[in-house]
Amino acid sequence: MKYQGLTIGVPKEILAGERRVSATPETVAQFVKGGAKVLVEAGAGLGSFFNDDAYRAAGAEILADVREVYAGADLILKVKEPQFHESLGTHETQFLRSGQVLVTFLHPASPGNHQMVKVLAERGVVSLTLDSIPRISRAQSMDALTSMSTVAGYKSVIMAANRVPKFLPLMGTAVGMIQPSQVLVIGTGVAGLQAVATAKRLGAVVYAADIRPDAREQAKSLGARIVDLNIPEELAIGAGGYAKHLDPEWLEKEREALRETVIASDIVITSALVPGKEAPILITKEMVAAMKPGSVIVDISIDQGGNCELSEGGVVKEHFGVIVDGTKNIPGTMPTSSTAMFSKNVFNFVENLVADGKISLNLDDEIIRETMVTKDGKIVHAGTLESMRLRGEI
Repeated sequence: MKYQGLTIGVPKEILAGERRVSATPETVAQFVKGGAKVLVEAGAGLGSFFNDDAYRAAGAEILADVREVYAGADLILKVKEPQFHESLGTHETQFLRSGQVLVTFLHPASPGNHQMVKVLAERGVVSLTLDSIPRISRAQSMDALTSMSTVAGYKSVIMAANRVPKFLPLMGTAVGMIQPSQVLVIGTGVAGLQAVATAKRLGAVVYAADIRPDAREQAKSLGARIVDLNIPEELAIGAGGYAKHLDPEWLEKEREALRETVIASDIVITSALVPGKEAPILITKEMVAAMKPGSVIVDISIDQGGNCELSEGGVVKEHFGVIVDGTKNIPGTMPTSSTAMFSKNVFNFVENLVADGKISLNLDDEIIRETMVTKDGKIVHAGTLESMRLRGEI
């Protein structure tokens, strides 16, 4: 059987507000059917409405102490990067051992995660990050970033609408017409397109910006008005159709092209990412200061550093009368939908990673090569190394 001899560990997520889990009773049953032993921390699925009995019925062993899950597993499946475990007084990285394999969203290029990645390397952990899965047809069923972007794009607009102090749609009232809110979506990949569609459904006037022509066309087809960024196509499109990293000169031109629309907007949703790299800063402190008081920025890109200069990971803060929302785990606030997708993405990723009960780190496989972050005591992820070099950390 495919997983015979392999032990898989599923810890409970400890990031504040995180309610997702990396494996459901459905995917656990699939692992067990394939011969795997699955260790699940007690209560791991409660946030997503899966109780321990459901995991037991699927064939998992439930362990009360998370340290036993880590100690007994060859492969650890998580949703978020390792965090400091308050109740145990230590960081989750300390539970991992040399040669053990970790599969999760590491967001390793984000400066806030650099130290954690260095510790993983020092401890000899083989880590693979789900946010670097290449956009190829073979990897579509594993693409957790796309799945979670769908959730984040939708929920980001709901969050912003809840904070902005005015109606989103055009409203006819006894005292006359109240004009609709203006929403700007920067970056119209999966998350951005979902944000555009949601804002339109709520009745806002929606603007969209992306450096890629195809992404702009998709946003336009959903009813968005396009902000022209004047970036040449050859500089804009990278491998797999993702946005390409721009040089500082072109980034400055992009910021200048966005400035007027940012200032005029009531809500700005930012989701501009370059795979495996730190998110580009597109909204400066000066732009935020010029926005109308009561405006809201929701920075979906915060896990990779954020698109707004004032964004802080996990922090919602007012600057110059503008709310800047750096919520780090937006998909975690919708655990039923997000876990259903995420767990299947992880299962499909592991299917590709395991052969005959052994983890196969075949670097000829583009999926494994692009997602690997640490191996043999070294950091091997290109985007992470580039970000660290830019900061003089290595």
